[in-house]
Amino acid sequence: MRIGIHLPALIILMIALLAFAGCVSDQPVYQESSIGEMEYNRGLAEYEAGNYLAAEAAFEGSAAWYFANGFPDAGIASRNAMFTAIRTYGEFSLDEAAARDALKEAVSGITEEEINSWLADKAQTLVSDGKTLYFSNTAKNYLYAHPELLQKQQLPFTFAFMSRYALADDVRSGNLKAEELPYRNPIHYEGTMHLTIAEADLPAGGTMKIWYPHPIATDIQRDVSVTNMAYPEYIVNGPDVNHEIGIIYYEIPVGAIQGDLVITADIKFSSYEGIFVIDPEKVGEYDRADPEYILYTRTERNIEINDAIRNKAREIVGSETNPHKQAQMIYNHIITTYPYSHVPHLSLDAKTPKVAESTHMFTTGHGDCGTQSMLFSAFCRSLGIPARATGGYQMILQDAPSPHFWAEYYLPGYGWVPVDPTVAEGADWFDIPEDDRIAFRQYYGTNIDPTRMVIQKNVDANVEPDYPDDAAIFRLVRQYPAIISDVSMEDMELIAMGSFKIDLVVKN
Repeated sequence: MRIGIHLPALIILMIALLAFAGCVSDQPVYQESSIGEMEYNRGLAEYEAGNYLAAEAAFEGSAAWYFANGFPDAGIASRNAMFTAIRTYGEFSLDEAAARDALKEAVSGITEEEINSWLADKAQTLVSDGKTLYFSNTAKNYLYAHPELLQKQQLPFTFAFMSRYALADDVRSGNLKAEELPYRNPIHYEGTMHLTIAEADLPAGGTMKIWYPHPIATDIQRDVSVTNMAYPEYIVNGPDVNHEIGIIYYEIPVGAIQGDLVITADIKFSSYEGIFVIDPEKVGEYDRADPEYILYTRTERNIEINDAIRNKAREIVGSETNPHKQAQMIYNHIITTYPYSHVPHLSLDAKTPKVAESTHMFTTGHGDCGTQSMLFSAFCRSLGIPARATGGYQMILQDAPSPHFWAEYYLPGYGWVPVDPTVAEGADWFDIPEDDRIAFRQYYGTNIDPTRMVIQKNVDANVEPDYPDDAAIFRLVRQYPAIISDVSMEDMELIAMGSFKIDLVVKN
């Protein structure tokens, strides 16, 4: 994605600035700098008022003036604020007429009454500059909320393929070999990660700071290697497969790039199926002083524990006190209460005041793999059960890797038990026998298939080095490279999101 500059607004602003400069040309520089400051402050006021497009224009004008007049640090701050404004509203690309058209095109036979009801009560919206904007995936979310309609759609994968592990004969019969548990059936993957940014999209100079993701070692992911990295002379940190998140950190001078920027890394790893046969009576006691227990039972940026979450979790589990049984009750609550739907993650991550993704799903009912896993974790944590949202990529729906998140909760005596409410709910997208649906959901309540590539153990995992405080960076997850340029007026991270791919082959 390439974010363009709004030239008419910029030209008008620059004419005004030139006229003003002609009146004060003999004044000290620090007084002239108030022009950029004036626009920046106007942007702050517009953003706080919920006028995100107006805020973008003001920040853009401020950045242009600061850069043109030799104040690069102030220019970067204004540019970052512009990026934040764009990210806040960018995913809400539909006005009401466009949202209606999208629903009519996606849902055959939908009535005006159904459209009115959805747009009024269920669609995700953002009010900006006095107008109601609708999330770009409004029509897709209508289908996810109505599985009987989704079952009539031609999906790019089949239930037979996605259930190849969950409905295996030995799993369904319970004839599992104890010596193979909990980790078995490894799939050995090899491949290459690619980031390609066209020369035309590169900044004119300066240094590009890049946080490049890679797989890490976990209980279900072993024998991990990351080799043959491009631009090794500009690697400042990493790769480290034993960290909580896999990152190669680059600082690449643009002058060192010849033509397109192409960063590749070869990867190998073995993904294991995790099968947990749990006796609730054999679950041990938590060491509540353990640093890892404290880490995974506290509030984080996107896994929030508040009174409403805590009260709901207690309502879900009732009088049950066994942590395994509690976690399973929460798992079933997630998949039966929150239909899968796309979520405007960029907006949620950028918008201030910040709302945790778990809280967004709890209050709106909208959730995808990330928010479902984060709300599951928030409910568990509120009850004193360590839990985390783990992510990277999955190959369970199709062979090609696709971004995905799932969850894990910790049981003394058993370790980190995986759950995948999103894949479990996927059974509802197909017209299948009910016993298959039940067995499929049961599998993903305590097990995980061996078609995963783990990049981070938890959302909001700490990266090294950390992102600058004022940078417009997608801080939630690192499934794509993060990029910061010290001179570009383009949002390089958004460009990277559309320019990154992973090629994997099975080497069993």
